[in-house]
Amino acid sequence: MARAEAAAPVRRMTAALKASLLLGGALVGSAAFAQTTPVDPAGQQGAGEVNATQPATSSATDDASPQNDIIVTGNTSGKRTLFDSSSNVTLATAADILRKAPRSTAETLELVPGIFVEATAGPISNNYSVRGLRGGAQTFITLEEDGMPILYGGGGADFYFQQDITTARLEAVEGGTSGVLAPNGAGATINFISLKPSYDKAVASARFTGATYGDLRADGYFSAPITDSLAFSVGGYIQSQKGVRRTPFSFNGYNFKAILEKKFDDGGTIRLTYKRIDQSNPYYADMPFQVGGNGDINSIRGLDLKTGDVGGRYFSQFLVPDSPATGNALRTFSSNLGIKVKANTYRIDIDKPVSQAVSLFAHLRYLDGSYDFNGIFPGSGAGTAGLTSAVNYLNPNTSPLASVSVGGVPYFSAAAAVFPGATQYGLRDIRTGAVIPASATGTLNGLNGNGLLQQTVLNHQYLSTKDFGANVGGKWDVTSGAINNSLTVGAMYYNVRRNNDQSATATVINDVTNNSHVYDLVALNGQNQVLGSLTNNGVVNYGNWGQGLFHDEVNSIAGYFNDELRVGDNLHIDFGARYEHEHVGVHIGDTALVNAAVPMGTPGIVRDVGSTFAGTYSYQAASYNKLAYTGGINYTLTRHFSVYVRGAYGFQTNGGDTGGTHKPTALTLYEGGVRYNSALLNASVIGFRTEINDLSYQFINPTNPAIQTNAVANSRTNGVQVDADIKPVSFFSLNVIGVYQDPKLTNLVFDAPIAGTYDGNTPERTPKKLLTVTPSFILPNGLGEIYGRWKYIGKIFADSGNGIALPAYSVFSVGANFNLTSRVGINVSVDNLTDAKGFTEGNPRQGQTQSIVGGYFYGRAIYGRNAVVSATIKL
Repeated sequence: MARAEAAAPVRRMTAALKASLLLGGALVGSAAFAQTTPVDPAGQQGAGEVNATQPATSSATDDASPQNDIIVTGNTSGKRTLFDSSSNVTLATAADILRKAPRSTAETLELVPGIFVEATAGPISNNYSVRGLRGGAQTFITLEEDGMPILYGGGGADFYFQQDITTARLEAVEGGTSGVLAPNGAGATINFISLKPSYDKAVASARFTGATYGDLRADGYFSAPITDSLAFSVGGYIQSQKGVRRTPFSFNGYNFKAILEKKFDDGGTIRLTYKRIDQSNPYYADMPFQVGGNGDINSIRGLDLKTGDVGGRYFSQFLVPDSPATGNALRTFSSNLGIKVKANTYRIDIDKPVSQAVSLFAHLRYLDGSYDFNGIFPGSGAGTAGLTSAVNYLNPNTSPLASVSVGGVPYFSAAAAVFPGATQYGLRDIRTGAVIPASATGTLNGLNGNGLLQQTVLNHQYLSTKDFGANVGGKWDVTSGAINNSLTVGAMYYNVRRNNDQSATATVINDVTNNSHVYDLVALNGQNQVLGSLTNNGVVNYGNWGQGLFHDEVNSIAGYFNDELRVGDNLHIDFGARYEHEHVGVHIGDTALVNAAVPMGTPGIVRDVGSTFAGTYSYQAASYNKLAYTGGINYTLTRHFSVYVRGAYGFQTNGGDTGGTHKPTALTLYEGGVRYNSALLNASVIGFRTEINDLSYQFINPTNPAIQTNAVANSRTNGVQVDADIKPVSFFSLNVIGVYQDPKLTNLVFDAPIAGTYDGNTPERTPKKLLTVTPSFILPNGLGEIYGRWKYIGKIFADSGNGIALPAYSVFSVGANFNLTSRVGINVSVDNLTDAKGFTEGNPRQGQTQSIVGGYFYGRAIYGRNAVVSATIKL
């Protein structure tokens, strides 16, 4: 009875949706082209063996021999497995992802050996790097959804993609063909493959997730046939996020995806996809830490490094004077919005069989999106020099503000001229109005138990993106005796247009605690009465910080081929190349010391908007031609052993923005490995070398934070990677993935004078050692599994100058998946069980050589112990 009642809504929903979609299906059915199989001939579409139409409820359903699975990412024939591939490929099923229980899309990438993830920024805007390449960014790695890049440039893709219940599996290729078959993916391509629409019957699933830190989320998925040859699916999630750190705000949003697919009698399909994302996300930048005499890093009293967040209600509303050239007298900063992301993505995938041997394909995708970034950056600009006692802040002789100039006059001299009757200064809470005079040293020293004040940048950036991509071509399969050859030839075109506004940033004075308070500096007379304010609602100064204003356009056209040759049953020979022509045009907003006055009535002694947009743009344009190429060989020695070698040369285009038009960065990779495949052990050991030339990146130079400084560097990395699944008995398995690498920096050059020694250093935020061990106990009678995880991250340096070394750390996690019935599963994940400390970065806004000042430094820490529980229901 219960099953009949549960099935009735599904049938009613199916009937209603059938009627509404039949017209669209008829239009799709009239198309002239079709897809031969679910496999993209260019290796860019969902796997041919990936026929999952419904999410997993348990992680205890993994294939015992994943090396036998067909892999399409990085391959083009649709016939290659992990075992006989000549690239370094990884497969993670939906069950693997469920077991991982990632708190962000970036954490999902930790399933790929050799990728280092800095998942400490929150749900999005995290950093990841591969094979010894410099950390702190997202370069050389392309995130794809169903084989098309989410963004052409690669960086920022996690703003517009969040893994959810509609994801069937993850596939990844590191190096090798990645730089040929994907733009800006010379280091790695990570492909999230969607569930396929169901042609057999209606299927529905729901997942409800809650976290100890207050996040709530509901995922849903529904798919059904409309006719025998037409099917659809809809899915996504709604959520309310508190974030893993303590905050008074909730960040809400949703993600929706709809697919309509038509299959033809000749075996092909045409698929239409629409995606909508509209959500806000918390963001966490650096916070100050205390360093003991033995070098141990600890929380500052009042601010827990594992759970604390400097941001809060005091940062929810600022009106910042802007350059009049922008057309806005005031620009609003609202930390309660976090990072607000909106995007619509439209897509069509077509494949047409021409004959038994030849097929054509076309994939087109258009993303129209934007994000409104409202993030606070403690310690930026002033760096550690801005972190000192409240007593020092109010003393004109020791205050960090003493070096600030107001119209060419020292800060406190300007204050004395405005308030000649002042006998001392004080702090005024901008919300409560409570005043603490400089003479109340006991109260100041007792502030939050630490007596400290700091300077925090209000970083408001709005970036709109229109990103069109197309990948079209054909595949030709030929078999003659022992020779089997698959040749794919195609072309790619991308057009990307962006508009950026990072004007009207500002610096405020706040204390050092969770949900910190912002203070005005006020002038007091002899009776401790307020004469006036030196600051504007806590704001010390105005002006650009970061990229300012720009709008750019990138046009890229490329031709490529990839050939996969099999000789007999044992030998595979692959080679391919991609030639890309890129044209970049960028209008960079000129920055100058604009003497425009702040709006009438603005408090404070600073009366102009500072160094900001001057109202004119400088135009730069350049064109580049670059060839990526690769070749590899795999030989099967026995049915259990195979070996492979590969070389690849790829590149990362550097787009526009305020970095200008820098030439592409070259990346050369060599690798070779051995694979073993049996019921007991599936393992691979791979040696690799990475050579990078002319890596270009921008950073905030604390000597002139209004202008981005550019750096160009080379590096060399040698390493070895291990990936093993051991299953000695039916009820126990052990997964081990790890990498040891030795990266070295050479020839680092800046476009502005920067002191320091860099040659031979370890690139910033790049560990030499990464290791994850996951034991799993399978429960009897299909009840589920219980697992643990030990993750080890080796020592990293916070800066290219190797001035601050962040210690190695280990994170222990446990979890369990229980199948209450064949349709209901419960999943529990406890991360950082021992509440360990770990640090992923220092303060990149402090410069290329960072230091510990007065026993303090800024950085970003991993989260403390937390748990996530979800229930998945299949109807």
